[in-house]
Amino acid sequence: MSHHIGLPCVRRRGGRTFELFSSEVAQGVNARGDCPQCCATPFPTVYEPEGTVKRLIKIAAAVLALGLVAPVALASGETDAAAKPRTVSFSSIGSLAAPSGKGSFRFGVSSSATQIEDQNTDTDWYKWSQPAPEGLGKSPFVGEGVKGYSKAIEDIGLLEDLNVDSYRFSIEWARIEPRRNQINEAALDHYSKQLDALIARGIRPMIVVHHFANPVWVDNPEDPGCTKGPSDTNLCGLDHPVGGPLVVKEMAEHAKLLAERFGDRVDEWATLNEPMVYMLFSHAFGAGPPGKANLATNFSSKFVPALRQYINAHAAMYRAIKRYDRHDADRDGLNSTIGLTASVKQYVAVRDGKVSTEPRDTAARDRFRRFFELNILDSLWKGDFDTNFDGTADEPHPDWKGTLDWLGIQLYDRTGVSDPGDTPGPGTLPVINVDTCGTAPCLPASDPSYFIPAMGYESDPGGLYPVLKDFGARYRGLPLVVSESGIATNSGKRRAEFTVRALEQIQRVRAEGVDVRGYYHWSLMDNFEWLQGYGARFGLYEVDRTTMKRTPTEAAKVYSAVAEARTLTPQIRKLYGGSGPLSPEPADAATTATPVPAATGRRH
Repeated sequence: MSHHIGLPCVRRRGGRTFELFSSEVAQGVNARGDCPQCCATPFPTVYEPEGTVKRLIKIAAAVLALGLVAPVALASGETDAAAKPRTVSFSSIGSLAAPSGKGSFRFGVSSSATQIEDQNTDTDWYKWSQPAPEGLGKSPFVGEGVKGYSKAIEDIGLLEDLNVDSYRFSIEWARIEPRRNQINEAALDHYSKQLDALIARGIRPMIVVHHFANPVWVDNPEDPGCTKGPSDTNLCGLDHPVGGPLVVKEMAEHAKLLAERFGDRVDEWATLNEPMVYMLFSHAFGAGPPGKANLATNFSSKFVPALRQYINAHAAMYRAIKRYDRHDADRDGLNSTIGLTASVKQYVAVRDGKVSTEPRDTAARDRFRRFFELNILDSLWKGDFDTNFDGTADEPHPDWKGTLDWLGIQLYDRTGVSDPGDTPGPGTLPVINVDTCGTAPCLPASDPSYFIPAMGYESDPGGLYPVLKDFGARYRGLPLVVSESGIATNSGKRRAEFTVRALEQIQRVRAEGVDVRGYYHWSLMDNFEWLQGYGARFGLYEVDRTTMKRTPTEAAKVYSAVAEARTLTPQIRKLYGGSGPLSPEPADAATTATPVPAATGRRH
């Protein structure tokens, strides 16, 4: 580089750039918008005219405000290797599943409809969380969300400011079909305009078809026993012998409708978000709607049939989208690329507050992983089903095989696992006979600063590397994407550190040949975090719950700079990256979390 300010040439796609960072460096830019000195891949750019000297002075002053420039500029663009990490660069966005997309990378953010949108009385989570007597009052109240429905177009401006090229979000089924077979055209039109606004700003949409929430008529939480049998007002849910297949059919029809209406603008689809987490909360622990606690007494007769039907729903939605999305919107040669996003963990065998190497505990660790994350994924990869979770498939399902074009990885926490022996404790999962825990003293902390008070678990930002490495080897040839990654914190710097370190881990594993095609930060803004309500803040943008004003955090500014430059500079890495302790949580942050079953940890 010929400049010494420590930032590479970065290029705008039309978005506003935060004042703390440069929007572009004019030097070395030719008429096509390329930057041959410092940018590997050209793409269309808009530059505002401004004198080079004036621009560089402005950029240097802004960068110095954050300490992003080394105190002494080195001659000829050299860097002091002992003092600064090397530059890490990311390629441009490409296909999520086609062979042509290998080596590409996308910077994105994620959200979900139920967690951000305005009041929706037709969803099961509204009925579940609404205080009695109008509702069941079984969790913090979702209420008005953060007005993400009425502010949808306005919030696209936030995405533009972040310089991301992709947005992963869900479409609320209960808005589209509030009553069975009654389609809300106004809601479809709303989401259509949202898609148009995204595409106009160069942001590629990924639609999640099912992100935890249902219309009330799918499985009414006020009638979990479904005493009258399936009807248009209550299909009785996935675990019902008659209602289960009906729910699968309805989910496939919903996916078909979305593909027909939006396939001309959307090629990237996720059928399900964290399917095992959803099944555990809704049909095992009963901690979320419809509130069916089948883990201890009805596991084989209720939970397993519901899980089977949910996997059937994925396969049915996959086939529906493949058939009815007839447009190659992103021109990668594929009309649709379809996957699902899986919640995964770092599993640690523990005993007596220490890491355990005892065979009984390592075997318990492996059992839990097989149950929590591998059972569903192996079923889709191989086309069979392990109904008793013993590691051996006992049902053939050839129609499931080949229904993943890509796989989303969502890692948040470490989980300690041990064999309970003859004395099961409160964290014991009886079906697979394991004890689980998420915090000390049971689980020895890898670093005290990695504990997340708002969630009650430990999150190691270095954990992505081994997880991605493992999944890349296990499902060889299946493209991966980090479809969620984030931290609940009231500190913008702490979030920025977590984000930069996650990107460092991703690029490390990419350099070793693992096909990871992108990163979606969770989340765009503070939102409703299910059992934690609005107390756990994951947003790049803070939300004032009174005014609904969105305010960028330090992490938003850092991520914006990284995404625009497609580079982790040595200065940003030195400030935010590495493997040491994270910055502390503010003293006034919550120190306790709403109790969550240790086997699941959290939901997003």
